[in-house]
Amino acid sequence: MASSDPLLSLRKAIQSKSPIEFSQNSEPCSSLAAATHIVISDHAFPKSVPTRFLTGSGSSSSSGATYSLAALYLAWVHKNSPGAEYMKQAREGGLLTGFVSVTERKSVVDWLEGAVEDHPRIKPIGSVTTTPPGTPPRSTHQRALPGTTPAAKPSSSSLPSTQTSSTSPTKRRYVADSHDMEVVKKIKLQEVELRDRDSVLRGNKANNFSSVRQGFAEKLKKLKDASRSGATPAATTSVPDPKMQARKARQNYPIIMISSSPTALITMHNVKKFLQESVFEPSLEAQAKARAEGNSRPEDMIPIYRKQTHIDSSGKETAIHSKYFVVDSTEALSKFGGADAWDRVVCVMTTGQAWQFRPYKWSEPKVLFHHVKGVYMSWTTEPPNPKIRDWNVTDLKIDQQRRHVDKSVVAHFWRILDEWTLANKPWLVKT
Repeated sequence: MASSDPLLSLRKAIQSKSPIEFSQNSEPCSSLAAATHIVISDHAFPKSVPTRFLTGSGSSSSSGATYSLAALYLAWVHKNSPGAEYMKQAREGGLLTGFVSVTERKSVVDWLEGAVEDHPRIKPIGSVTTTPPGTPPRSTHQRALPGTTPAAKPSSSSLPSTQTSSTSPTKRRYVADSHDMEVVKKIKLQEVELRDRDSVLRGNKANNFSSVRQGFAEKLKKLKDASRSGATPAATTSVPDPKMQARKARQNYPIIMISSSPTALITMHNVKKFLQESVFEPSLEAQAKARAEGNSRPEDMIPIYRKQTHIDSSGKETAIHSKYFVVDSTEALSKFGGADAWDRVVCVMTTGQAWQFRPYKWSEPKVLFHHVKGVYMSWTTEPPNPKIRDWNVTDLKIDQQRRHVDKSVVAHFWRILDEWTLANKPWLVKT
């Protein structure tokens, strides 16, 4: 029996360590992929012959699919191979499907080697079929083949009584009583109506934009008052002094104050490249380059030129050129006109040290950042500074390595500064 059963023949050959060879059309060959038969004890079995070993759990197991002889042999040969190598050998052996899975390989090998005597998925002898796996069972209502006797149809008397009845009882209509209706009303009162993107657009009252108009009324009034106060009287016929004109023009530009600390991220050495070119350069490197070019000390007032492009509804582009001055001390600020220069200060960059504000017009941080926009520059890796928690400043992060994100940081700086200046010092906004 073992010689005619491929499963038992393979198991017996493995346990007795008998040679297992391959053949191709009755000619010996050296690989399983090229072979058509597996020779076990002088008996040649087709390598694709199904055995009595059912496949693993799943749909294939429920349909009675079994492993082929080649699949079982391959699982035993590569029992100690890694999963990836085993799958590679299965593909090269022509087993794209139907091979023993990695999780089932150990239990199959244990039975083949005799480590276990019985296996729950071994079909009894005589139950092997040559029907390909996955073939649906033949229905009793199918047409019989020529030369065969069709199967007898079951008589109506043999069917259960529940199938002979063609009518079904009618369902009784449910009538809700008053108690159920009251319970449903209470549940609906507690429900929250969900809204989607369409329902939120359906308003219950007419839109009223009076609050928006009132919010901009004060800003428009400040712009009109600033334009009136800056107008030159028509009756003035004297020729203005050129020095006075240059001083007056310089006084109209906004001023940005930075910290004079040498450990600050933004100093007078790198502020122009950062705000004007949107590129952060460490202060020490910028200072070394300046010394190599013969500039031992930076200027006390650095101009920053900024270009803005606006596109109207018609698609027309309008370029606006703005100018700012950057200083790091009150001595340099005094050159703009003394105490009145603080009216043109729109931003103060701080390092989080309160000593920076001692010579300022407002030495208290909470009062200072009520009159100017506060910005705190720090590295992205630094934790939040608890000292500036109550200072009303914006924390801007600079990345130490990625220079391509500097442009977005600088754009964010100008955006928040423009919003603050328009709301608090609109006479310094150039339109």
